[in-house]
Amino acid sequence: MNITGLICGLGNPGRRHQATRHNAGFMVIDHIIQSSLDISEETVKLRIDTCSLIIWEWMNLNDSSMWLLLKPLTYMNRSGLAVAKTLANSNIDIHNLLIIHDEVDLNLGQIRLKFGGGLAGHNGLRSIAGELGTRDFARLRFGVGRPDDGNDLARYVLNNFRPDEQQLRDDIITRSARIVRVFRQEGLQKARDFLSANP
Repeated sequence: MNITGLICGLGNPGRRHQATRHNAGFMVIDHIIQSSLDISEETVKLRIDTCSLIIWEWMNLNDSSMWLLLKPLTYMNRSGLAVAKTLANSNIDIHNLLIIHDEVDLNLGQIRLKFGGGLAGHNGLRSIAGELGTRDFARLRFGVGRPDDGNDLARYVLNNFRPDEQQLRDDIITRSARIVRVFRQEGLQKARDFLSANP
C-alpha cells in the first residue's frame, strides 16, 4: 500500500516530559491513535519503534489510504532528523506533511493552521526546516500561551499544564485531532475552512 502523507507531533520523550506544554504535538498524536479505536473506518497499527522515532500506520478502510503518524524520540531540537528520515524512506511529498507543535504566541485554547513562514524561535521547527532545507510545510499551531508572571519561557513550556488548564487542553486536543482528519482527507485549505467554521 502506498503511503500518502505524514502527520508529525512534536515533543520530548520520557515520562518527565509527558504532560508538559512542549508535548502538545505528542498529545494530539496519542489522541488520534486512541480515538481511531472508536471509528469503524479507521485502523492504526505500530509500524516502527526505534531509538529515534515511533511511527504508526493510520489507515482509512473506505479509501485504502495510509498516512504515517510520527513521534520523534530525538528530543525537540533534533526533530528534523526523524522527520527527514521518514519522508525520505517513505517517498512522501512535503505538501502532505503536517507538523503539530506548541505555540506560545497563541493563547491556550487557540488553534491556527499555517503553511511556511517564520519559525517563532521554536527549536523543533528550526530543526525540521534545517534538515528539509525549506520552511514550506504545513503546521498546526496548538496555543499554550505565555507565562503571565514573567517566568522564563523555556521553563514555562517544559512545565505541566496547570490543573485549571487541563479541561481546556483536552478540548483543544480533541479539536486538533478533528482538524488533522480534515487535513488528511481534504487538504490544508479545507482544514482551514473547517477551523474557521468551528472556532
